[in-house]
Amino acid sequence: MSERLRIRQVLVVEGKYDAAALAGVVDGLILTTDGFGIYKDKETQALLKELGRARGVILLTDPDAAGFRIRNYVANLVGQEHVRQAYVPAVPGKESRKEQPGREGLLGVEGLPAATLRKAVLDAGAEPAAPRAGRPITYADLYAWGLSGTAGSQQARFALLRRLGLPLRLSKRALCQVLNSLHTWEEIEELCKGAPEKR
Repeated sequence: MSERLRIRQVLVVEGKYDAAALAGVVDGLILTTDGFGIYKDKETQALLKELGRARGVILLTDPDAAGFRIRNYVANLVGQEHVRQAYVPAVPGKESRKEQPGREGLLGVEGLPAATLRKAVLDAGAEPAAPRAGRPITYADLYAWGLSGTAGSQQARFALLRRLGLPLRLSKRALCQVLNSLHTWEEIEELCKGAPEKR
């Protein structure tokens, strides 16, 4: 099995099954559009704009008409100059978890081999990122830092997100994902415990 690609860009796919398939290929931040849910999801829109402009986005959607509509929407949302396009071949078939094939009878991202997904990401021009040292940031850390589940946690979380240039309305899950992608535990520990007073 090939080593996972650690990439700088944010990888954007349609759904959770696509993300699960890519997680075996890519070591990086993978966000989902929840299909056409992205059209109404203001939090994810804001997150894609911020992270896309800071790090770049690689779009990897299904090779059907719906996938191309989502691809175009996200590219226009983030800005074409911040987007790289990853394409997979149109392969007839259906995913094993589904009873019926999709409308166009093509395999989606989740149904394709890891080698195909890896090639698509590399062909799109994925930029390597340095391996991240240290342990991952967890929900328990958010609590310990006063960012979740404590008195004043919302204000503390908003203050941190403003300092990091991130959208304020991130869920706890999204916050963990983003912090782990962009920062080390030590960096956030310093920001939460001492940095504001050391100016």
